[in-house]
Amino acid sequence: MSTIADVIIGVLKDASVKRIYGIPGDSLNGFTDALRRDGSIAWQHVRHEEAAALAAAAEAALTGELAVCVGSCGPGSIHLINGLYDATRSRVPVLAIAAQIPAAEMGGSYFQETHPQDVLREASVYCELVSDPEQLPRVLEIAMRTAIERRGAAVVVIPGEIFLKKSKPHRRTAPIRFMPRVMRPTDGELKAAADLLNSAKKVTIFGGAGVEGAHAELLAIAEKLKAPVVHALRGKQFIEYKNPYDVGMTGLLGFTSGYRAIESCDVLLLLGTDFPYRQFYPSKAKIIQVDIRGENLGRRTPIDIGLVGSVKDTVQAILPMLKDHPDRQHLDSSRQHYVQARKSLDELAINDHNRSPIHPQYLTRMVSDLAAEDAVFIPDVGSPTGWCARYLRMNGQRNLIGSFSHGTMANALSQAIGAQSAFPERQVLAMAGDGGLAMLMGELLTLRQNKLPVKIVVFNNSSLNFVELEMKANGFVNFGTDLDNPDFAEVAKSIGLFGQRVDKPDDLESALRAAFAHDGPALVDVATAREELIIPPTITVEQAKGFSLFALRTILSGRGEELIDLADTNVFRRLLS
Repeated sequence: MSTIADVIIGVLKDASVKRIYGIPGDSLNGFTDALRRDGSIAWQHVRHEEAAALAAAAEAALTGELAVCVGSCGPGSIHLINGLYDATRSRVPVLAIAAQIPAAEMGGSYFQETHPQDVLREASVYCELVSDPEQLPRVLEIAMRTAIERRGAAVVVIPGEIFLKKSKPHRRTAPIRFMPRVMRPTDGELKAAADLLNSAKKVTIFGGAGVEGAHAELLAIAEKLKAPVVHALRGKQFIEYKNPYDVGMTGLLGFTSGYRAIESCDVLLLLGTDFPYRQFYPSKAKIIQVDIRGENLGRRTPIDIGLVGSVKDTVQAILPMLKDHPDRQHLDSSRQHYVQARKSLDELAINDHNRSPIHPQYLTRMVSDLAAEDAVFIPDVGSPTGWCARYLRMNGQRNLIGSFSHGTMANALSQAIGAQSAFPERQVLAMAGDGGLAMLMGELLTLRQNKLPVKIVVFNNSSLNFVELEMKANGFVNFGTDLDNPDFAEVAKSIGLFGQRVDKPDDLESALRAAFAHDGPALVDVATAREELIIPPTITVEQAKGFSLFALRTILSGRGEELIDLADTNVFRRLLS
């Protein structure tokens, strides 16, 4: 007779789960032994459970299928929390199996006792404690289905001894996988939206991650409406490429052309975006929002018409109702502004032969130019995300994923583990901050142990760079943000990885080429300029006051030399001009 653990493995196999990320522990012994005996699902050993959950989230983001991570009782499963938050907020399906102490010991402050069903509930779309073997596999199947349908993390908490219990015969269910479907509003709702779009003089489209799989439909409606297309960060990979209507990003990491196209329209069409920053929505335009989740409608800004449906199905249905817009002035003006904004950004991404450290803009552009046509880019939270948002080139084959909604540090290397595990033949690039890399640097050993050829590019500015920018914008003198870093290239070499340090711009291209060509994991540690600023497309009065207050306080604290360094940066000089 099979054990409960054997049944769990069978259900996961039926769902086409290929690998499980985690760290062994005594409360997981029944489960990991069943994995060993079955032999068909790979065990992806990591060095920290947070990395296991982030790796699973990255795999799910790229494949669209359920990915799995596990944690042992107590600290092991609690460590999963940031990765599970990330999966839920990024809307990707992840199953977490959290082992628990023996059921008979619960409530007695037993060794490593925690209550993961309480702690992990907020980070998940489903979280349940199994207290009786007969709950399985039904609870497991419910969790998997909920993760897939609600697009988030589902947690099943199982006391360790239950894995070893004998299972009773049960009828197997159909494999639990995402089922394709058509989702669009009714004709009446579509007509109301079409009437508003047809009467508008200047329409702007603002798209996000929900545009995935609807590139052709996006271009078709943009052409019909003569509408410039702005994208949110998570929509970059699906919207930017081969798009003659693209006018860039808006938001904290965006630039002026995207902000201007939204602010100057009289109707804004939101397609599959839950963009959170309310200050970047238009002040006067009417707004139509299309989202597959009805609860998102009007959540960020007041709307005039809300449509529940997928972008692809909804746009296909509304296109026949739309008139060809006769006036291209708004589109042409927005595109011209974008060309100028793009030119200004590109002029910052130069090889300043006489300058060290290196401009992060130049580093990111060089990575983009040299990367494979189907590369997966994964930036760390903070300034690497900003530079990647502005300088990576998308082409319809490349992917850009990260912790864009949850914003957890140390995501790049951890998510690269999941991306490379799922796609061993693709080039996976972790665009790591020095702070993010250091936080979970033990995962370099995971690359070695699992023979994952991830390429790591380190933005080494010896600081928590984006935190410093936030301090300056709010008038605070930098404090607590300095990082005393080692030579990360030497660290990589010491554990058997390819490693190279770059301090001069002229040495960058050859170092990146060597790392990208290396047959195995590789790390390039690049000394980047600390004072380069990522400036939002519009500066508020409060931010201007904040920078002024920062300058005054910096001088009064005896650190005026920092202002000299800041004034010598490309972005600051461009702002003054």
